[in-house]
Amino acid sequence: MHLKNIFTFGESVDGYDRLVLNEREARAGAGILFLFAFLSFLYAYQNMNFRFTKIFITFFMIDFIIRVLINPKFSPSLIAGRLFIAHQKPEYVSATPKRFAWSIGLVLSVVMFVLVVILEVMAPIKIAICLFCLSLVYFEAVFGICIGCVLYAFITKQPTKYCPGGVCEITQKEAVQTISPAQLIIIASALTIAAYFTYLVY
Repeated sequence: MHLKNIFTFGESVDGYDRLVLNEREARAGAGILFLFAFLSFLYAYQNMNFRFTKIFITFFMIDFIIRVLINPKFSPSLIAGRLFIAHQKPEYVSATPKRFAWSIGLVLSVVMFVLVVILEVMAPIKIAICLFCLSLVYFEAVFGICIGCVLYAFITKQPTKYCPGGVCEITQKEAVQTISPAQLIIIASALTIAAYFTYLVY
């Protein structure tokens, strides 16, 4: 393998005019990261022991260093994700917005590494950054929404091709994508009932 092929971002696929990534693999990797992040933070909350949180944050930072600065194909979480979705049809998305989005994750992971692992700071900013990171990976894993990619499109003001879920190409929603007033009432009622019983419990 040539050095140029090692330090590259994205795959060259026939029929696509730019480097792309497999969105299914990215979502699977995000789901794996979210699972272990949630478990490590839950353990820290229950036991007031941040050992596993420090281990996870270190792994998270190294994983994103590999993704952004070397090559996504060598990222441990993405390799694990590929194992889980190996028999699914690839969904190719443009690589450049993903690199921007993952660069945000890299910056946040470095900040968390300094605050939690090196300085061991006990401050609200640490919790806020953790929750923000969890939100980013959760939205990507569960909803297929890459918030960093959306931010990239907003900043660059350039037309984007090959977006997750094909949102760049959708001009009109199909019937199965629309939400009726009755459905809105149902979800509003469910949230109201859940909030009411939560209030009674606490």
